[in-house]
Amino acid sequence: MSRRKLAAGNWKMNGTGAALAELETLIAGHADPDVEILICPPATLLYRAAQLAANAPLQIGAQDCHPEDAGAHTGDISAAMLADAGATHVILGHSERRENHDESSELTRAKAKTAISTGLTAIICLGESLTQREAANTLDIIAGQLSISVPDASTAENTVIAYEPIWAIGTGLTPSVAQIDEVHDFIRTRLVARFGPQIGNGIRLLYGGSVKPGNAAEIFATDNVDGALVGGASLKAADFSPIIAALEASA
Repeated sequence: MSRRKLAAGNWKMNGTGAALAELETLIAGHADPDVEILICPPATLLYRAAQLAANAPLQIGAQDCHPEDAGAHTGDISAAMLADAGATHVILGHSERRENHDESSELTRAKAKTAISTGLTAIICLGESLTQREAANTLDIIAGQLSISVPDASTAENTVIAYEPIWAIGTGLTPSVAQIDEVHDFIRTRLVARFGPQIGNGIRLLYGGSVKPGNAAEIFATDNVDGALVGGASLKAADFSPIIAALEASA
């Protein structure tokens, strides 16, 4: 099944208004219809980024949302607010949310259900720690996170799965292509078993964790890798563009 490639950049807690110039550079440098480009800036830049990207081949996403539509939740942002600001996607269940804020797969699922019902595409993150990898528990961990975090309403249109081994995020360490291939094939098999061939084969799978221009082409050559969720290397167009170009070459 042909799946449109996706290069997603997660700016995390980085960037002020001056960083929006990086988006202009990306817009000017890429226009391949077979590759979707997404930037998820901090919430303070969402509206301005969406305005800048209007009518351009660039989507703007958010980094988290609350599971409730509205209410007395000081400091939180609802999926409806993100959509109103111009977001089309939202990252959920990222390891930094799971670890730093004790977020569970059950909470990730609740957020994903709300995001999907609001019309956002949920990018649901999965990943194991180094201890779990060394104990040969990777597939068990991924299976548990996948089954709980992904809601029943997921389809190829409203859900993306990102495999991000925790030990590879921002460390410079990258799993071997064989390890990436094993996990992505496992996720694909599980999705097909749960949702059936049409949906299971249609949901895009991203790899994230120290993706760089030097290793991107090799990673993207893997059958069930449909793109990347990139952290630090997405902050500058000069670093992100070669990764996007490698994805365009694989499309």
